[in-house]
Amino acid sequence: MNKAITDGLLLMPSPFADGLQPYSSADGTPGSDSYEGSADAAFIAADQDFGGALELLKTQTIQRLRYKGETPILPGCYLRITARVKAVSGNLPAVRIAGYPALSNGSRASGLLEFGPATQLTTYGKVEEITAIVGTGNRAGVDMVWGMEPQYGHFGIDLTGQTGGVVRIDDLVIEDVTSIFLRDMLAQVDVRDYGAVGDGVTDDTAAFEAANAVAAGRCVLVPEGTFRLETSVTFDAPTRFEGKVSMPAEAVLLLRRDFNLPQYIEAFGGEETAFLKAFQALLSNSDHESLDMGGRKITVSAPLDMQSAVPDKSSYATRRVIRNGQLEAAASSAWDTTTVTSRATYSPSDPRKLTGVVNVASVPVGAHVSGVGVGREIYVRSKNVAQQEITLNAPLYDAAGTQNFTFSRFKYLMDFSGFASLSKFVLDDVEFQCNDRCSGINLAPSGITFHLRDCFVSRPMDRGVTSTGGGCQGMLIDRCQFLSSEDALTVPERRTIALNTNANDVKLRDNRATKFRHFALLAGGNSIVTGNHFFQGDAIDNGVRSAGLILASSYTSAVVTGNYVDNCFIEWTNEQDPTPGFTSGFSFSALSVTDNIFLSGEVAPWFSYLVVKPHGAGHFLNGVTITGNKFRSINGAIERVERVDTTFADLDLSRCKNVVMKGNSFHLVDRQVSNAVEIEFTQTTPADTWIIGTDGKLPFEGQALNADAVVAHGAIRNAANVAQYQMPYCRLSEGTDGKRLHLVWGTPVKGKVSVLVRMDNR
Repeated sequence: MNKAITDGLLLMPSPFADGLQPYSSADGTPGSDSYEGSADAAFIAADQDFGGALELLKTQTIQRLRYKGETPILPGCYLRITARVKAVSGNLPAVRIAGYPALSNGSRASGLLEFGPATQLTTYGKVEEITAIVGTGNRAGVDMVWGMEPQYGHFGIDLTGQTGGVVRIDDLVIEDVTSIFLRDMLAQVDVRDYGAVGDGVTDDTAAFEAANAVAAGRCVLVPEGTFRLETSVTFDAPTRFEGKVSMPAEAVLLLRRDFNLPQYIEAFGGEETAFLKAFQALLSNSDHESLDMGGRKITVSAPLDMQSAVPDKSSYATRRVIRNGQLEAAASSAWDTTTVTSRATYSPSDPRKLTGVVNVASVPVGAHVSGVGVGREIYVRSKNVAQQEITLNAPLYDAAGTQNFTFSRFKYLMDFSGFASLSKFVLDDVEFQCNDRCSGINLAPSGITFHLRDCFVSRPMDRGVTSTGGGCQGMLIDRCQFLSSEDALTVPERRTIALNTNANDVKLRDNRATKFRHFALLAGGNSIVTGNHFFQGDAIDNGVRSAGLILASSYTSAVVTGNYVDNCFIEWTNEQDPTPGFTSGFSFSALSVTDNIFLSGEVAPWFSYLVVKPHGAGHFLNGVTITGNKFRSINGAIERVERVDTTFADLDLSRCKNVVMKGNSFHLVDRQVSNAVEIEFTQTTPADTWIIGTDGKLPFEGQALNADAVVAHGAIRNAANVAQYQMPYCRLSEGTDGKRLHLVWGTPVKGKVSVLVRMDNR
């Protein structure tokens, strides 16, 4: 590149033979003294080395020679000033190239270096070539770095040292040497050409913006160095980072043409910083809906506080995606769980509050709460230090009064809890490699349709995905793998949970979870759980099993279909009910469990696949469908596939309504239940009342609340063996437990019947 050729710029000073009027003995500005007619200067027409030359007598401490012409200073253009000089007589001076940096109004630009390296003349008659390069950028080889302020310069030489010497100077040469510095001027713009310093201190924001403005599709080069950007910078052009940038937290670097994580890593150097700055740009720009991690693995030394990366936003509700990479927890004390024990009071009348919390300021928001009468997956949603109150994500079932509670704040690879609300956020094809050092993802306290798809949450220390509030509303988790770190432990020793929810409309679809304490606790309603495989067994004979799926709302309105429930069970409970006894409403209702595979091996005989666990008296089943499932036990039979856990209370089986359990298959199950169930009964001696037991064949050992049909197998005969043609009637819910029915005849008879018995009122 040569601006004299490409742009027609006039760079060369006029020759001395044309007169000395254009040459100043001062700084070269208009009105400064010239050498025309000076006794100190003369043009020598015939010189054996130079042809024509300026002969100059040094009479000042610094004898200046400046060309009055305005030599332009352009971004990206580098000028080399050359002077050939020889000493003729007298004292031998030192010689250097020098210049005057002029602003657009002609005044001097302050604070700039105005001369190049000096050469000491040592021999009379010896020609020395003195050079220096001036330009806008801080490049190796540039002697006078003038940046973007000067618009032009007055160039020449300085003679320094003792006075009294005489020197001769050949015509000055000013030439464009930009090509020395720029690797490919047609495709690359260097930020140094626009004044970037790269010392890690000077604010280079203006230089970066200027380079981007003129790039016009060319690549912007950020060379070696550390470039400080104090405010936000946007690059519309492609970028190449050989050096690094640093920015305050609130400043955004937006790489519109190269918006991907590898490019941000090149820009910032540190992977964690780069990831957070890329996330900040993702939420600060409408041009990109997704951040591609480029398959990179990011080693994370401390929890990624996602909201702190975007300090100007407390909520966000535009669809955004992070995809295609891995986050791996490094060994660090930053992952240690923060644990606080404090005394507090709980009242069922204000079911989501703890009051009078001792040392409430020390209790972390988002901490897991444990204590007597506290259900699973209870978290601190917020706190009021002045009022000594804590707000919980859900009620406690039996903690009325004052007691000590333990608050454990787990640490997460990706923590969104700093946002007040986050909606429509997607994590796609990302692995969270927790390494048994930390948990996976902590959701914002509110928001809708958080989506996790095709992700791995591997070996979390405590939790895979945690919701401490309503940020799980409408959450979608699709085709993800949850891999426990507790495979080698027996079931009672495990404590990790893959995920929990508090809000409604959650979809868990086609996921796989291995050997957690629990796969999922769903506390909201209207959930859809389909196509998942979760397994939690161990190698202990007659071993116990933990719940794989926990439905923690009595009115659940959930669909559980097409899953593979492997060595665990579905537990339906109301443990997040502050008044757990039934008073009004629908009780345990609106659940469909259809077309699932249930498998267990080496389990205790009392193990069951479907467990209802009421935490208070008076509850009943209401609108429950259990159809098309395959129940199979191997290496030992189990007693039944369904049961009521009466640890706290039993169901009121006299009130069950609309329970459908049919079309299931049973393998190595002693009691193969259905509703209605057909019971064959033979009365061998005549009696007017036949007492028929259900023999545990009704679901959940229900009561005989209805009989749909009575069919005789052959004639019904009296004591004289004469066929009788009368109709009996049924007395239902007989016996102390209500599990029998009485078939009453008009006269004592004997025979065989089939009775279709139901355990519900329709």
